[in-house]
Amino acid sequence: MRIGELARRAGTTTRTLRFYESQGLLTAQRSANGYRDYDEGDLPLVTEIRTLQTVGLTLDDTRPFVDCLRAGHESGDACVGSIEVYRRKLAEVDACINRLAAVHAELHDKLTRALTGFTADPCTVPEEPT
Repeated sequence: MRIGELARRAGTTTRTLRFYESQGLLTAQRSANGYRDYDEGDLPLVTEIRTLQTVGLTLDDTRPFVDCLRAGHESGDACVGSIEVYRRKLAEVDACINRLAAVHAELHDKLTRALTGFTADPCTVPEEPT
């Protein structure tokens, strides 16, 4: 299939597919007139890449998944390299969650301290400066 058809079926753009090709994630055959030709097996590769990117994986992170699919597995996460990426990414997300939880706790403490003894009348609207 031509690049436009693959892009349409995968829900992406031809520019994205050319970029994936430049990064070594896709390989197109060239017809006599120089057009890129892809086979049916490239559609799951593109779909896998796009799905993984939506959950925060980088293009480099997707390589083991693409390799797994190219090796004939039905799923890109059926290989050891893919499992390692999942584990590493989960550790990164856990670390981020822990940092955010610490920030949340600190902000909560600051707000609690700021509100201690706060007695402003909630019905009073401050006057505009003249």
